[in-house]
Amino acid sequence: MNKQKRIEIFTRLRDANPNPTTELNYSNPFELLIAVILSAQATDVGVNKATDKLFPIANTPEAIYALGVDGLKEYIKTIGLFNSKAENVIKTCKILMEQHGSVVPDNREALEALPGVGRKTANVVLNTAFRQPAMAVDTHIFRVSNRTGIAPGKNVLEVEKRLMRLVPKEFLMDAHHWLILHGRYTCTARKPKCGACIIEDLCEFKQKRDYQ
Repeated sequence: MNKQKRIEIFTRLRDANPNPTTELNYSNPFELLIAVILSAQATDVGVNKATDKLFPIANTPEAIYALGVDGLKEYIKTIGLFNSKAENVIKTCKILMEQHGSVVPDNREALEALPGVGRKTANVVLNTAFRQPAMAVDTHIFRVSNRTGIAPGKNVLEVEKRLMRLVPKEFLMDAHHWLILHGRYTCTARKPKCGACIIEDLCEFKQKRDYQ
C-alpha cells in the first residue's frame, strides 16, 4: 500500500470521527490506567460496568489500596482474571504511592515497571492520557493492519513499529483509536462488513477477494 492510499484511508476515518477516544470510562490518568489493566481479555463494556461502581468509591491509589485485594475483588469479580488483576492493581497502587507521589508516570519505562502493565497498556495510557504518539496494537488493530494492508506484520510488535513509521504524522495521534473502532464495528473478525466500510475501495483484502 502506498502513502497516498494511507492518507486517504485516515482522512476518511477522521472525517467520520474527528475526535476519537477510548470506550473505557475514565476521568483522569489513574482511572484510565486501572481500567486498561482490567481490560486485558475483557470487554470495555464489562470493565465499565465494574469501574462505574468502583471509581465513585475509590479512584486514587490511596483509596483503592485501602480496599485491599479482597475488597477490590468485590468490585471487579465480574471481569475475567479478576483474582490476578486485583493483586496487580493493589501492587501498582502501592508503587505509585511510594515511588511516584501517587501520580501516573508519563513515560514508558516507569509504566511498564508497574504490575499488570505491559507494552500495550503503556501505549494506551501514553496516547490517551498524555497525548503522546503511541500505538497500542490489540487484536483489532492487528487484524485491520494486516487485512487492509495498511501495515502488515507477523506479530503485534512488528505491526506497531510499522504503523508508527507508515501512518502519516498528521494522523498518528488518533490512529490507534480509529483502527480499534474500525476493527470492533466494521472490519470484524469473522464477517467483516465490507459493504458498509468507508475504506472498502482502498482495502487490499477487498481487492484480493475481487480478483479471486
